[in-house]
Amino acid sequence: MREAPPDQLDILRRDVTACRRCRRLADHCAKIARVKRKAYRNWVYWGRPVPSFGDPAARLLVLGLAPGAHGANRTGRVFTGDSSGDFLYAALHEAGFASQARSVAADDGLRLTDCYISCAVRCAPPNNRPLAAEKAACRDYLLRELALLTRVRVVLALGRFAHDAYLDALRARGVALVKRRLAFAHGRLLQPPGGPALLCSYHPSQQNTRTGRLTAGMFRNVLRRAKENAAGENAGNG
Repeated sequence: MREAPPDQLDILRRDVTACRRCRRLADHCAKIARVKRKAYRNWVYWGRPVPSFGDPAARLLVLGLAPGAHGANRTGRVFTGDSSGDFLYAALHEAGFASQARSVAADDGLRLTDCYISCAVRCAPPNNRPLAAEKAACRDYLLRELALLTRVRVVLALGRFAHDAYLDALRARGVALVKRRLAFAHGRLLQPPGGPALLCSYHPSQQNTRTGRLTAGMFRNVLRRAKENAAGENAGNG
């Protein structure tokens, strides 16, 4: 199977960066970039929609919720510059998907292998809660990514929001889905028709990692399963 042409993914990333479909989100991102957080007062914030990042030949697509206000909205790279990204990239490095364990800036030299990272919503939302209309407005970008990332075999959804966004994308393609057969549960591997397998995980937010709802060991097991299924070594629901 041919991998996505880099120029088409570059066009998509430029389209995402230039997007102003959701006035509320555009205004919020710009305000955060202007006000900043004291710890980052010397940073020039990105303050725009955040494009996806990774290997065009990836067999694993990691799908998050949205950029962090002072993480990706500051650095311009998804899951970069906050605690969620610290947790995620350390695990990806251990699993062999990332060239280094830390992601602090878009130009820090990090490279992904066999992995591509995206978000259901491309702008940092107020209180980390996108509106349904904002989620729908971003769906086209996910659909374009799924069409271009032709080698993807597993979508790893970080949280229920990302899980639902992927299934909504399949529905937008005209795929009929039975909701009760595709319910979210941490560690569950689903096989929806019309697209790659869907592997569920709790989101690596501070709320989950600091309370022990999601531990490094739990996430290590999820990534192991993702790697096995991306390589075609295992199959089936969990």
